[in-house]
Formats: sequence, C-alpha cells, structure tokens
Amino acid sequence: MNEMPQPVRSLAARYYTDPQIFKAEQAGLLARTWQFACHTSQLENPGDYVAFAMGDESLFSIKGRDGEIRTFYNVCQHRAHQLVSGEGSTRVVVCPYHAWTYELTGALRAAPNAKSVPGFDKSKICLTEVRTDVFLGFVFVNLDDDAKPMEDWFPNAHTELEAFVPNWAELKPLEWVEITENCNWKVSVENYSECYHCTLNHPTFATGVIRSETYDIQPQGYCLRHTTECNDLSQMAYDIESGFDNHDKYSSWFLWPMFSFQVYPGNLLNTYHWRAIDANHVVVWRGWYSVGGFDDETVRRMAQQDRATTVEEDIHLVESVQRGLKSRGYVPGPLVVDPGCGVNSEHSVMHLQSWMREAIDG
Repeated sequence: MNEMPQPVRSLAARYYTDPQIFKAEQAGLLARTWQFACHTSQLENPGDYVAFAMGDESLFSIKGRDGEIRTFYNVCQHRAHQLVSGEGSTRVVVCPYHAWTYELTGALRAAPNAKSVPGFDKSKICLTEVRTDVFLGFVFVNLDDDAKPMEDWFPNAHTELEAFVPNWAELKPLEWVEITENCNWKVSVENYSECYHCTLNHPTFATGVIRSETYDIQPQGYCLRHTTECNDLSQMAYDIESGFDNHDKYSSWFLWPMFSFQVYPGNLLNTYHWRAIDANHVVVWRGWYSVGGFDDETVRRMAQQDRATTVEEDIHLVESVQRGLKSRGYVPGPLVVDPGCGVNSEHSVMHLQSWMREAIDG
C-alpha cells in the first residue's frame, strides 16, 4: 500500500530565533549572495563613493575615472584603519590614520616615508576588491569571488524589468523610507513573498491594485516572480497613462535573499531592501523613484498610501509572528501548497524555506 504523501512543514522556530543561526548566516549566506549596495545616481562623477555595511563587513563603492563602479572592503592595507564613511567625493582615497593614498582603482599611490623601507613595492599593494554588478541603475555586490553572475541567479529578471521600466536610466531615488521591524529578516521576507494573507490583511492592496484571484508567484532561478491582473484601473487614484507598455500592470521581482523590485500601474518603480540587524530585528528600506529624482505628486501619493496601509499592516503581522515563534506552544504546521498555485497557496514560501535550509544546513 502506498503511503499518503506528507505535507511540507514550515521551518522550525530556531531558524528565526537562534542567534547562532543568524551568526552562521552572516558568515555564509550573506557573504555568498548578491546584496544591494547603492543606486548609481549616488555615484554620478569620478570619485563619488558610498560606504555601507554588509553583515559584519564595511564596504564602499566608488566610481573610477574610467566610468567603472568598483567596490572595496573599507580597510586600509597598512594597519587596518577604515578609509571612508557615509557618502562623498574624493580625488583619491586617503587613509585618515597615516595618509596612505589609493587611486580610485584601489591601487596604492603613495605612502609617507615608504622609500625608507627596503623592498617596499607599492605596485603589490591594493585595496581588496569585491565583485560588483550594476543592474538597471542599482549596484549589487557579492563577497564570493566565485559566485555566478546575477543573470544566472535571476534569469530573465533584467529583461522583464526593463520592459516594465524602459526609462530606468532617467530614474533617481525620490525617497527611501527606513522601517525597523522587530522580527527576523526571514519572517519579513516570507511575509512579502506570499499573498495568502493579502485579502484578510491588505484591503487597499488586494482590492485597489491587484485582482487577487489572478495573483501568482513563481521561481525563476533565485528570483520569485510575482504576476497579477489588476482591478478596475478607472478607480485608480492617479493617471496610469505613462506612454509605456505594461502601464496597466502590477509586477514584482524578489531577488533572493534581500531585495525586491515592484512596478505599480503607470510603470511606477519602487523597491524593498532588507538589512538584517540580528536574529530579532531587520531594517527595511522602502524606495520610490521618479524621473531625475524630482518631486512627483503621483509617486509621493503612492508612497504615502503604501506606508499607511500595506507597510503598516505588515509590521504588525511580522512582529506578531516573531513573538509567536518564541512560544513553547508553537509546532511548525504544514504549508498550504496548492498544486494549482494561485493567491491562496504558499508554494513560494516552500521555495524560500528550501533556499533557507540550503544556506544554513548546506
């Protein structure tokens, strides 16, 4: 007699609450995946740089005189002082400790009194570079020198997104809203990556943008591709006629593990970016973009509506989940994986949790 197939159960609570698992993620997962660094509009001119954290590491991206954007570990090769902070522009990179000076390519240019050192060869000293990929104006980095390129990780995402946002090169950040959530980053990412909860918890999004019965999420490599038909767009609070194709659609591309592009009707680009703080806290940057970064009433209105509805609603949901994960009464239940997929299926969470297990358990 054939045994009945067993349902896929959700991850054990320890994956979301154990500081040792978070520590393992910092050393492994977050060092071997593509992570968002900055937007190219922050690096318009040679010498422009942006420093940022990635796990326990401090990095900075900088634009060279050849137009190339490079990323380096933010540490001097002399005696390990950090080189830059925040954003700025510089002709060369000068260490504040002993004034060792580096070219924008990372090569050592000068070191005070180095000529007195027998055998000192500045040509052999260079800042440690990190793999960098520019994806439709967004700079991503990967600490793994052997990692496959973003196109392999997220097949077709670049082409599809460009079809929805053909004017991406004209866009700059209008605003980035920083949101702290008292939960593990995976709780927040899972919540973003399913719409099983949308009708009950997101009435504005579920009735004002998407047509829930057509909502689906499917993996494309390590990308979760969200597609849907939209509701009656005559009821939209703004004019969606952008002059571009796909102006009457909503679509999303979640790039594992911590970044997502969304396009609202009217070809409005917005993003989510997660940065894990510790096992119980994550900061989410909600980004909105406009042509030239100029004030745009439509984008502002959408950002305000989103922050007051979907974002605020999600904060309460994910923080409640994190509290529940710490309960001794929680026994991981079966995921609702519908073979037909659709809005009331958690097949997308099943894929996410598979990637999470893979990253932790090997």
